[in-house]
Amino acid sequence: MITIYHNARCSKSRSTCELVSTTYNKANELVEVVEYLKTPLTVDQLKALHAMLGGPLLDMVRTNEAEYSALGLDANSATDNQLYEAIASHPVLLQRPIVVRNGRAAIGRPPENIAVLFDRVA
Repeated sequence: MITIYHNARCSKSRSTCELVSTTYNKANELVEVVEYLKTPLTVDQLKALHAMLGGPLLDMVRTNEAEYSALGLDANSATDNQLYEAIASHPVLLQRPIVVRNGRAAIGRPPENIAVLFDRVA
């Protein structure tokens, strides 16, 4: 199963969905598209997603969003728990798109970044 955390208003997210359906999903795996703005992730789901992504938690946070500043978050001082809670409460802060496959995840910025989930190099 392939899961895509998607925002239909985002061109990168739409491009990533297109890449999955036309290029990378040759085995016709089931694809679940989660519109995370309509169905926000819980803190536990965000922690699991972060574990699959690896790397710093801040990589999955859209720090340029107004909500990030409005919440008083700072990249140098925000704790992981503060960031998880912020994303759960304000899903617009979740980086997009994120594709999950076989227990691994990648952020599709640029969309070609997801190639690693399909054992390809972009």
